[in-house]
Amino acid sequence: MSIEQGVVFLLCVALATWSQALTGFAFSLILLGLVGVLHLVPLADAANAANLLSLVQAWAALRGGARKSVDMQVLRNTMYGSVFGVAAGVMLLGWLSSNVVELLRLLLGLTILACAAMLMLHARPRAERSPPAVFRAVGVVSGLMSGLFSTSGPPLVYHFYRQPMTPQSIRHTLVACFALASLVRLAMVVPSGQFSLHSLYLALLAAPLVVLVTAWVRRAPPPWSPRVVQAIVCGLLVIAGVALAGPAALHYLR
Repeated sequence: MSIEQGVVFLLCVALATWSQALTGFAFSLILLGLVGVLHLVPLADAANAANLLSLVQAWAALRGGARKSVDMQVLRNTMYGSVFGVAAGVMLLGWLSSNVVELLRLLLGLTILACAAMLMLHARPRAERSPPAVFRAVGVVSGLMSGLFSTSGPPLVYHFYRQPMTPQSIRHTLVACFALASLVRLAMVVPSGQFSLHSLYLALLAAPLVVLVTAWVRRAPPPWSPRVVQAIVCGLLVIAGVALAGPAALHYLR
């Protein structure tokens, strides 16, 4: 990676971290979308680096009293299903990275667009919490996405925001779910040889920036309404998703 590519990569990390700190999700989706569009590094390496950086971001976001607002019951039930989904996603990623690179880009682009739709969708909260089996089923789907792209955002975001939980509890429980899914994914990709030194280098390069941006947003959040923030993040996701999925779809239509 050249110096210019390294600077661009760090700018992508800063933008993704800013979005995550404001909304509670979208870090990996924005980072992978921008990296994929700009062709900075292979998607598999970027996903592994995002995996480590998600842990760094979670540590920075949940320091102090923030951990107390994590809903442990929701976290446990979600992770029961997520473990199985992550395993399936990691195996599928290994095959796609080696055999069908354009299909991987298409899937990632469609995933990003789905996340944008979830973000802008006004989900009506439920009167009662969903049963544990529903959280586990959503965990399987989100785990599959985590294994593939190191992001479990769209299904969890939509489902959690429909629960009778406070916004702070939802945001911090989402961050905790992402962190645990990242740990599970690392435990699977490292022994299988799918985690390269390049991924570690990218993560070490960007980790200080993730901590700094997260701390900055916590101390001085922008004076914008939640809808304005969501609109900005949604716009970034749509641009990245279309830029990835469009060329990949044309590849298969030729």
